[in-house]
Amino acid sequence: MTNIVFLDKLTIGKVDNIKLISKLGRLDTYESTGPEQVVERCQGKEVVIVNKVEMSAAVMKQLSDLKLICVAATGINNVDLDYAENNGIEVKNVAGYSTDSVAQLTFTMLLYLVNKPYYYDSYVKSGAYSRSKSFTHHNEPFWELKGKRLGIIGLGTIGRQVARIAESFGMEVIFYSTTGRNNHISYKRFELDDLLKSSDVVSIHAPLNNQTRDLITYKKMKLMRPCAILLNLGRGGIVNEKDLARALNENIIAAAGIDVMENEPINANNPMLKLFDKEKILITPHMAWASIESRELLVEKIARNIDVYLKSR
Repeated sequence: MTNIVFLDKLTIGKVDNIKLISKLGRLDTYESTGPEQVVERCQGKEVVIVNKVEMSAAVMKQLSDLKLICVAATGINNVDLDYAENNGIEVKNVAGYSTDSVAQLTFTMLLYLVNKPYYYDSYVKSGAYSRSKSFTHHNEPFWELKGKRLGIIGLGTIGRQVARIAESFGMEVIFYSTTGRNNHISYKRFELDDLLKSSDVVSIHAPLNNQTRDLITYKKMKLMRPCAILLNLGRGGIVNEKDLARALNENIIAAAGIDVMENEPINANNPMLKLFDKEKILITPHMAWASIESRELLVEKIARNIDVYLKSR
């Protein structure tokens, strides 16, 4: 029977279909694994499943039974790919499992920041509405998405799904290609500065790489409209967090929604947590990808990767 270990199952939470993996071999699971525990827990394992745990060359050198690393995510920067390839260790990731989940949270964030339901809910529950002489209350103005321009940075699978939803609201969609190679027949491609200058909403759905690190700085945010909203559901490090806090405090832009941070979990001293007006920012703990359906599909695709490997060996 194939020995399988999942080193950081906490990252995917409780998922009922984990049995799909246990049917393929003897599965050991750990909620989390520290760097000093990796080698011991992987000894004798042919298949290792990781999300964020680092599989370095130094680790893999000590694992003579290791044949397959399954990354429970799309990004594989936590695996030394050169060492794996040179030593006959397969590396399989999972793509396309979280598209709908991320797109849904993108608009959850946007509508939260635009419509301000937190204010109106508090107004009613405080008793103020019951004491009012008017049937309505609209002291916190909000605007409609229809007719507004959405600038998407990174028009990949998730970006295109966000674009389709935006169109259903009546928004105009434009995009910036972080590689400079992407084109799309339905949407206009803009250079970054022009996109920032002309968009009412800027939504980031790009990977972190040399082209995107610190892509959005204070200087770039100064190009944006004072009424603009910035959303980052791509990767932390694309938006300079210190600069974002400064831009929000100086009213350079209106609001921001952030699901990804440069350091995760977020540092307690992160400037985004110390804004003058905390209602200008909505921060979620890198969970846009994590709907129940998304996590179940992730497990299904991991199991499929293992099954393909077992049948081919």
